[in-house]
Amino acid sequence: MKSSVFFYLCRYRISSNMSAANPISNLQQELLKLYSSDIPEADLLHIKRYLAKYFAFKAIGEADQIWDEKGYTNETMNQWVNEDKATATDLNGFKS
Repeated sequence: MKSSVFFYLCRYRISSNMSAANPISNLQQELLKLYSSDIPEADLLHIKRYLAKYFAFKAIGEADQIWDEKGYTNETMNQWVNEDKATATDLNGFKS
């Protein structure tokens, strides 16, 4: 359960890193350079998978570090899961 906290952090990190002042990041610029030449679909798929794994492992590592710094436990995760379930149940009964 420890690494599951990265989903919560990813949601925050993605929304907090978006900026209208810098619409294209340095990573996007490098990827645009890479993708400006045609490459075989198999290579493209390999690159996409590699990038996905890289960012997933990085996010998990950061989440684990925060998990340890904050002293979270499996009980903490169980509380979050139950809060999410309770919120979903409450919202299901709401009608506008």
